[in-house]
Amino acid sequence: MKTRQPAVAGSFYPGNKAAIINLLTGVMIKEAPLIDRKLSQKKIIGAVVPHAGYMFSAYQAVHFFEILKHSEQHFDTFFIINPNHTGYGAEIALDENDYWETPFGKVEIDRQYYPLLGFSESSSAHKYEHSGEVMVPMLQHFLDYSFKIVPITMSKQNPQNAKIIAEAIFTGNKELKKKICLIASSDFSHYVDPKEGKRLDRYVIDEILNLNAEGIYKQIKEKQITVCGYGPIMTLIEYSKLVTDSPISHILKIGHSGEVIPSEEVVDYVSMMVNE
Repeated sequence: MKTRQPAVAGSFYPGNKAAIINLLTGVMIKEAPLIDRKLSQKKIIGAVVPHAGYMFSAYQAVHFFEILKHSEQHFDTFFIINPNHTGYGAEIALDENDYWETPFGKVEIDRQYYPLLGFSESSSAHKYEHSGEVMVPMLQHFLDYSFKIVPITMSKQNPQNAKIIAEAIFTGNKELKKKICLIASSDFSHYVDPKEGKRLDRYVIDEILNLNAEGIYKQIKEKQITVCGYGPIMTLIEYSKLVTDSPISHILKIGHSGEVIPSEEVVDYVSMMVNE
């Protein structure tokens, strides 16, 4: 049994369990009054969650994980779909390992899906990639039940690949019939003036609210918006349309790194949820 060791423990998030809990407890003290827990009563399909260092992006990310915690839905498997920042591996890549380890312990990869999805396996695509890894300690911290994961990286982000992944997951789960949730890992505008980032992000947010994957791609390309995980976001939207005729998306929290360390060049973070 092969295990992926954490690549960014001690940098993107603390390197030990107690320190992670301490950091997230501090974040929750601030965010708890702002979290719309009523959304936990909805039938969750998935979410857009930021993947920067916890000290910056946890203020947005915890909104989804707290809603997930209070949901009566208990998911068997979380598909963590993330952009490939390193460029290693195939344009759509599963991981070769059997487990991912974090300071909270090991999480099993749900390899039952692998033959049904039909994507390449590549440990190099995942070995140094942070944008999938940072979701796992969050899930372990907030959920009090066991679950498995299927990490999928995208190095070629376009509407075609988004549809391919969405259809593969949907078709595969028709056979396995598990309770699954999709996490689209993405930060929003990078290293921009806060006002300019807010303006640019809104074009993408509006397309997510309209559940328009092609519209997201068009806005990103035409306006050169530096949202890094638009492929995973498009995948979530395409998948949601396969699950139900009328998916609904919600903004959970919007913010940026300048709210933690003041700067004229910030990275933006947006958490959103999609439900039936």
